[in-house]
Amino acid sequence: MVLATTGRQRVHGDRSAAARTNVGQLERWLSVLGGAALAAYAVDRRDARGALLALAGAELVRRGVTGRCMLYDALGVTTEGEGRLGALPHRDEPASRGAVLQARHAIKIERSVMVNRTPAECYATWRDPSNLPRFMQYLEEVARLDDSMARWRLRMPGGRVVEWTAVVFNDLPNELIAWKSTADSDIANAGSVHFRPTNGGRGTEVRLIMEAEPPGAGVMPHSVARLIGVAPDALVQENLRRFKQLMETGEVVQAR
Repeated sequence: MVLATTGRQRVHGDRSAAARTNVGQLERWLSVLGGAALAAYAVDRRDARGALLALAGAELVRRGVTGRCMLYDALGVTTEGEGRLGALPHRDEPASRGAVLQARHAIKIERSVMVNRTPAECYATWRDPSNLPRFMQYLEEVARLDDSMARWRLRMPGGRVVEWTAVVFNDLPNELIAWKSTADSDIANAGSVHFRPTNGGRGTEVRLIMEAEPPGAGVMPHSVARLIGVAPDALVQENLRRFKQLMETGEVVQAR
């Protein structure tokens, strides 16, 4: 789980154009056709709004021609498996590990919190899987499998257990941790957590960005809320609040 990051990026594996393709063949054609139509419409406007539409159309055409969506690239998401012929898996991942998040069915959540600790301290706590159940509700265990992979076990209200394996594919110490789930996961998900220094480096903005595809295509956020007993975005915000308390006081106090 990398979104809108700048500067250096450290990702294992091939960096060729083929390795970065993350848009399915059908979606690429639709992007090209939609972008061309939007650009043609924008030309007739001959005003500032038309110029913006032309830029948007050009971006859609670029997305379709290159097969690379910068937003998908940031989140580690791919629709390349949809409607494509003869495409190869990402060269850095065996096909058995490559989870495909169906972006059109996914729920996206982005929340942040200010923590009165340094980015280094926040990063170190988050990067250790054993710390995550201390502040993430319903999370029973995160078992480290190796330096970049861990198995998560979540017990939701009602006793239902959900498990997934998460692979850290981008790791910038004190700045960013990005992950995505593997194909054997109960819930396909991807996301990133960002650590930005504030107050002269004494504090940190912790920003969490997630996309998850609940079991069953087309499941809506309110359905997920009924399933787990809380809205997904509220759960993420609560977990960030708990992380802030853990970092600043050494313990988590339940909200009343």
